[in-house]
Amino acid sequence: MLIDFNEIKQIRIPGMNNGTGEMSAKIYGDEKGKIIPCTIHVGGSIGLHSHPTSDDINYILAGTGKAICDGTEEILSPGTCHICKKGSEHSIINTGGKDLVMLTVVVERLPAN
Repeated sequence: MLIDFNEIKQIRIPGMNNGTGEMSAKIYGDEKGKIIPCTIHVGGSIGLHSHPTSDDINYILAGTGKAICDGTEEILSPGTCHICKKGSEHSIINTGGKDLVMLTVVVERLPAN
């Protein structure tokens, strides 16, 4: 399967999950999850939110920031990957003077049998 993000319209999202500022994203998704190339613009953040059914994987491509996951702070820079596992809660904050660019993959997890 090929996903051509050149064909997906970019959207701007102010105050994602009650965060600050604005982010931009191109979103592909189905019932199994989402793939989201996205940017948290300077001064912006994604507010604290939980992942009751999914893992949220955030690979940093450019910029600097921090994630706060279940109360633990993680420093984000290019080449690092922040994972918020199912059942956890997190926020992501752009702490730098440039956009925080990341590839986010949300994987829906089935309940254990």
